[in-house]
Amino acid sequence: MLSGFVRAFRTPDLRRKLLFTIGIMVVFRVGSFLPAPGINYANVQHCVQAEEAGLLTTISMFSGGALLQLAVFALGIMPYITASIIVQLLRVVIPRFEALHKEGQSGTAKLTQYTRYLTIGLAVLQSTSIIVTVRSGNFFSTCDRGHEIMSDGSPVTVLIMIIAMTTGTGLIMWLGELITEHGVGNGMSLLIFTSIAAGFPSAMYSIAGGSDGMTKLAIILCIIFVVIGMVVFVEQSQRRIPVQYAKRMVGRRMYGGTSTYIPIKINIAGVIPIIFAASLLQVPSVIVQFANNDSGWVKWVARNLVQSSSTLHLALYAGLIIFFAFFYTAITFNPDEVADNMKSYGGFVPGIRAGRPTAEYLDYVITRITTPGSMYLAIVALIPTIAFNIMGVGQGIPFGGSSILIIVGVGLETVKQIQSQLEQRHYEGFLR
Repeated sequence: MLSGFVRAFRTPDLRRKLLFTIGIMVVFRVGSFLPAPGINYANVQHCVQAEEAGLLTTISMFSGGALLQLAVFALGIMPYITASIIVQLLRVVIPRFEALHKEGQSGTAKLTQYTRYLTIGLAVLQSTSIIVTVRSGNFFSTCDRGHEIMSDGSPVTVLIMIIAMTTGTGLIMWLGELITEHGVGNGMSLLIFTSIAAGFPSAMYSIAGGSDGMTKLAIILCIIFVVIGMVVFVEQSQRRIPVQYAKRMVGRRMYGGTSTYIPIKINIAGVIPIIFAASLLQVPSVIVQFANNDSGWVKWVARNLVQSSSTLHLALYAGLIIFFAFFYTAITFNPDEVADNMKSYGGFVPGIRAGRPTAEYLDYVITRITTPGSMYLAIVALIPTIAFNIMGVGQGIPFGGSSILIIVGVGLETVKQIQSQLEQRHYEGFLR
């Protein structure tokens, strides 16, 4: 692997792409520490140090800690992720979106434009809610009233802060697209990777500084390496469905007659089910935060649904992950569409008739693959969470196994792209 990176930096055009990608990631990290206009930076730092892990800590992970810092990039990449998911879900509801998806590159460009508009709209809503919460003094749960976050609460200052955070989200979206177009790898995925990876050194340092810190750190590193090995093994695994294309005459030339396969990953949905499940489980935290804490039902919700160490919380977490794994797979992989495309090009699965029987066979295979894939996601998400809770360091690494899954998945895809570009530039065959 090291020799591959050395060869990558020795290749001029690939070196430019890598340096460009690294430069954009540095700009993204710098923006995560620039405070928004009207924010008292010293008081924010005081409140961040006193803040306990919870809803803000979990959401802030995707912005590299910028949300807790109330920086220009406070919203991070989450509005774009949410908008992308909404547009994908709308394909099932709105026939126009599904038609655009089938139009090819032009339709995809229009859907991308809709995603951008929706991202800006969500950024306006989220930044407004954040600023209003900060202005009311309820943003940091453990910060005393003596440390005012906003230096000026006038409507003009609030409007400027909303515009600054919304512009920051638009800039992040543009930076991600620049990486995808001129750099290496998927830009949005790499920005998420940067946000999550940026919080690991400080989390590890805080764990090592406590009582029995080095012992806990060694155990945590062992757990992380085991989970990484599991993630790499499963993410690289796939079920290959053989496809045979019949021979056909076009003019005087013979086409077809080739054999290929449809690669189906065990984990088709990726990390989306974990994100959905974790987002839904944050709803009880919001209810407890704004409800009357003296009520019996509020105490029950806080004890059984908010605390990550409770059995009911873990069971709901696993159940939601499995449900969303099936749900998102059903949306992203359409057996009828795949079967129709194969039939139109003269392809068929050996032993299966083209058309409806092929669609039913693909649906059967997808269901059997998604079952262990969803269980794998639940295990990856729960093992670190349970282990960290037992050791009392559940606050050290927010989101548990999902962060490891994102980092490993994005890392694998980026390394694959670098490797493919190296093979293109060092191919010694006919195209030398």
